[in-house]
Amino acid sequence: MKIFLKNVRAVDPLAGIDGTTDILIENGTITRIAEELPKELAEGAELIDCTGLCAIPGLFDMHVHWRDPGLTEKEDIFTGAAAAKAGGVTGVLLMPNTKPPVDNAETVKYILDKGAETGINVYTSACITKGMQSKELCDYDELIKAGVFCITDDGKPVENAELMRKALELSVKNGLCVSSHCEDLNIINGGIINKGRVSETLGVKGMDRASEDYITAREIALAASCGAHVHICHVSTRGSVNIIRAAKKDGVNVTCETAPHYFTYTEEKLLSRDADYRMSPPLRTEDDRKAVEEALLDGTIDCIITDHAPHTAEQKADFLKAPNGVVGLETSLAATLTHFYHSGKLGIADIVRVMADNPRRILGLSPVRIAEGEMAELCIFDPDKKWTVDPGKLHSRSKNTVFKGETFTGKVVYTICGSAGIVYRPEE
Repeated sequence: MKIFLKNVRAVDPLAGIDGTTDILIENGTITRIAEELPKELAEGAELIDCTGLCAIPGLFDMHVHWRDPGLTEKEDIFTGAAAAKAGGVTGVLLMPNTKPPVDNAETVKYILDKGAETGINVYTSACITKGMQSKELCDYDELIKAGVFCITDDGKPVENAELMRKALELSVKNGLCVSSHCEDLNIINGGIINKGRVSETLGVKGMDRASEDYITAREIALAASCGAHVHICHVSTRGSVNIIRAAKKDGVNVTCETAPHYFTYTEEKLLSRDADYRMSPPLRTEDDRKAVEEALLDGTIDCIITDHAPHTAEQKADFLKAPNGVVGLETSLAATLTHFYHSGKLGIADIVRVMADNPRRILGLSPVRIAEGEMAELCIFDPDKKWTVDPGKLHSRSKNTVFKGETFTGKVVYTICGSAGIVYRPEE
């Protein structure tokens, strides 16, 4: 299998490349890169004219929910992978709050075996505590042997601080990445959107920002106490940003992530009483949105993820009772390009760092490079293509996108993943 990419702008800061070039891919490996390759190399290859297109390393989303096993009416591994491919994502880390939760080798094997059939790289995290009950640590040796390298009780925090400290302490020896969903459930106390002007206007219970800031500070203190690394999920408040920035300055080994909806929208979206704008943590204020943006620009926030969380239309129909969560795999790059690249705030190389390189580095995975001899994991997109998000056309089984009706500039047109070849292409 040969693929000849003609006249593509390749951008990869790790490989030190940013320019228009030709790329030859053979049996999943990049074999030649040059400004102009000999035409005879295209013989027997699928020739793709990439004039006006950009190729970057395949994106890696280290925070997705595919609901498989147990909740596949929302998403399964194959529909989730289809959404990832359409978003230029060649690698994902699944969260363990499935049914049953991922706290044993058998469930890990089920997910990894199924993921191996998708054509992209599917990894799964496992629970910090058995059944995500915050009562007993999982058997980490068993999970590591099964192929796990990250643990989290995502969906909620580990309520018992001493158990969280022990997990972090063990991570120093076993090498597991420990990731934390920073929301204190007692402080949230049934709140469904950000606590503030909008929640008061709507007359609904709010989620106080202290819930996020408190657990963020707790996790950093616990990690510092035992010299461990901790990763903070989906940062949404100025308070959390400031805590993480100060901790990094003090030398604490903390990394963090955010999602496009937190640097794009605010709680004002909830005035529509549409549950598709509800997620955990919630959309916050304009001051929080600016803080998240600033933290991405100055490097405090390490990576952009989606927290892709599918729910059915029926589940999202009732604003007050709907579960929190939005899908995002197919819109993440477009939202980031529109907000940061086309505003001149970030270059393509910067976007590669936060959406492809840093997530893999944090998890201890091998980097993806656009270089001769490397596996071809490529996201190829048109940076100037305008398109409007139509939920009905998304590849995810669920359509609960926060970006419905939004017009973006920048769209994925091809995704290539190693020996699987072209796993996404323009639909006929």
